[in-house]
Amino acid sequence: MVLTSLAGGFRLFRHSFICGLLILLLSGCAIPRVSAEDRLFLDISVDLVGSATLEKQTFDGEPVGGISAIAYDVTRDRLYALSDNRDRPRFYTLKIDSLSTLSTAADSQPTLADPLALSIEAVTYLTDAAGEPYPISTLDPEGMALTPTGTLLISTEGSPSRQVLPTVGEYDIATGQLKTAIPVPARYLPDSAESQSLGVQENLSFEALAINVSSGTGGVYEPYRLFVATEGPLLQDLDFEPDVPYKNRLIHYTISPYQTTLISEHLYEMDAVPTGAILHGLPEIAVLDQSGHFLGLERSYGLRGFVLKLFQLASGGATDISAIDSLKGDISGISPIRKQLVLDFADLDLPLQNYEAMTFGPTLRNRGNRQANPSRSLLVMSDDNFSDDQETSLLIFSLQQE
Repeated sequence: MVLTSLAGGFRLFRHSFICGLLILLLSGCAIPRVSAEDRLFLDISVDLVGSATLEKQTFDGEPVGGISAIAYDVTRDRLYALSDNRDRPRFYTLKIDSLSTLSTAADSQPTLADPLALSIEAVTYLTDAAGEPYPISTLDPEGMALTPTGTLLISTEGSPSRQVLPTVGEYDIATGQLKTAIPVPARYLPDSAESQSLGVQENLSFEALAINVSSGTGGVYEPYRLFVATEGPLLQDLDFEPDVPYKNRLIHYTISPYQTTLISEHLYEMDAVPTGAILHGLPEIAVLDQSGHFLGLERSYGLRGFVLKLFQLASGGATDISAIDSLKGDISGISPIRKQLVLDFADLDLPLQNYEAMTFGPTLRNRGNRQANPSRSLLVMSDDNFSDDQETSLLIFSLQQE
């Protein structure tokens, strides 16, 4: 029995020694530590690879400008550009020469192309469900996305001062006629023009809109997800203290031929307002994947000119706030959408314009490296506000994901 005990003790000692040695060896290796914050986000980067400028002009007797949203049609290799003109709201069909042939270099690093040619092929005016033009100043279109069925979803800001409600609608891409109105929760609708206490603020309403198509066929009978975000906080969510970030809301719908369902809402906290800024908001979002990752474009304007930042957003784990009437005051119990800086436009070697439209474009080829993963193109366009001092400029980025 003594020998048996000694043998058992030796085996235990040997096992403990080997485990301890393994732990010691592993602890000495340079194993990268990945924080929970890093695991939350995708490993992405963006690089500028091209640009284009739309010349000042008139088309169909109307001045061209005010581009507030864009959507790329991969089947036609065309770009739809939404003009926020309140007199005759419309969208243009644009052709970008050589856009689909842009590529990255053999080592997957971007190659900056010469400026591309950007031209207008057609204009389509938006009309109501009866096919009639909208009365002047009753429609202020700001967000747009191309659906799997070939229609356009368009969000409008409305105007509390003129008692015009914000809307989201599905429009026929050939005629511009309203097909379906998406229901908007009552908390977004201004309650009074004289003493408003509820709803969207003037010029800070439904600016950002994007859709997420499922991994299926994308056919007529397949539902998809729609996301709409406010540019600024609802009036009942607004804190007037300057050190409190703006509390925007993002709505999540599912759209099918049979019904539209509001799934959830989430809190999006803006960066702090830059010193001297008179405009600060979220003008655009784009869907990165089906796991709740987005891109968000924040824009400010003031004494420093334009301040523009591109963030990656992660909505996983964010609190559903659809049952919360007001976000004013303490929100410590609410988990917002998380965000991580991807690009500060101040780091680009170019003058900053009023960039507020964003969409994904064609896939960029990896020239000379067939084994490299192709990268997505990200298109960002500016709104010239129909001003001679501003441009309608298109920036083309290569978005790469590790």
